[in-house]
Amino acid sequence: MLNDPLANVLSNILNAEKSGKQVCIAKPFSNIIKKVLDIMNREGYIGKYETIKSIRGDIISINLIGKINNCRAVKPHFSANKDEIEKFEKRFLPAQGFGFLIISTTKGLLTNEEAKAKSIGGKILCFVY
Repeated sequence: MLNDPLANVLSNILNAEKSGKQVCIAKPFSNIIKKVLDIMNREGYIGKYETIKSIRGDIISINLIGKINNCRAVKPHFSANKDEIEKFEKRFLPAQGFGFLIISTTKGLLTNEEAKAKSIGGKILCFVY
């Protein structure tokens, strides 16, 4: 039984990226994982991905482009208001403007830059650089 599906998918992506694979197969699939992958694709860290229907549940096939150095889920999911986002950037990202945090807000999943621009806070789910 999986306790944190998002952490498992990010761990599979990181392991496949470090071993030099072009495609990563991950499971399980949920709407949160889909939105996180959409953000990673939009920011240019992964290629296209597709879901494959299976009897035991959906499987994700992710095309890797070799750009990820590290991607992890943040546990526990810290709450950050609009003024505290920079504190968590300093904690989890290696340099300013390098990588991004994914924050769950009332407006949906946003990167740290989008959340600061909209001046809203939320729960920090993961970081990618």
